[in-house]
Amino acid sequence: MNRRTLMRELLADTGVIFGRCMRATTRSKTNLLFGMLQPLLFLALFGPLLARLSLGVDGSSWQAFVPGVLVQLAILGGSYVGLGIIVERGQGVIDRMRVTPVRPAALLLGRTLRDVVQLAVQAALLVLLGLAFGLRAPVSGVLVGFAFVAVLSAALSALSYGLAMNVRTPPEFAAVANTAGMPLMLLSGLLLPMTLAPGWLDGASRAVPFRYTVDAVRQAYLGHYTSGTFTVGAAVTAAFAAVSLTAGTWLFRRGG
Repeated sequence: MNRRTLMRELLADTGVIFGRCMRATTRSKTNLLFGMLQPLLFLALFGPLLARLSLGVDGSSWQAFVPGVLVQLAILGGSYVGLGIIVERGQGVIDRMRVTPVRPAALLLGRTLRDVVQLAVQAALLVLLGLAFGLRAPVSGVLVGFAFVAVLSAALSALSYGLAMNVRTPPEFAAVANTAGMPLMLLSGLLLPMTLAPGWLDGASRAVPFRYTVDAVRQAYLGHYTSGTFTVGAAVTAAFAAVSLTAGTWLFRRGG
């Protein structure tokens, strides 16, 4: 069997898993509603507090705040999706899928693709609300920002599923995700640029890859696609995604 045939079969299997996961997502009206409502409320209730503040970046405060909330949405949405697969694993769903002809990688890729699509819808609603509040950004910059958060979401989702396949209970997973995720988000400058932080905190944040993603998306919202900050952010995000997808796939295959 040649490589093209293998790839075609993998894509077909991924589509099957994606369809199953999307049907489950759209049937869960409560999760769908509150999953979209939370970031919108965050933008509506917190964003106006920054409207008249100088955040130390070019453009309005909304051009600094909205990209940060988008990346936060990707981090929170991607990091905790593994909780669902722990439940499926406990019910024997994953074991039954593994004995079918569906390729193991498709079990991960189909779920990850569903998460990216769900994030894209949430991100679009978030940007529309931001525009209503006063956000002004080029269309191309908004689309580039979507691309950044989609890549980040896919990477974190794969890593989350891989981790979930190697822990026993949801509390164990939540403990690991919270311990790792909270300091990383605080050091990323999601809500306020890290240029406002004291020197030691600004220095510590430079070890966090999400900071570079946030800075790059902010540059995109200003239309600065050739700046050094944007280029570094793109490179760091791509490298982080490659490592996370590889690690998540390996953990997923050996887990359970």
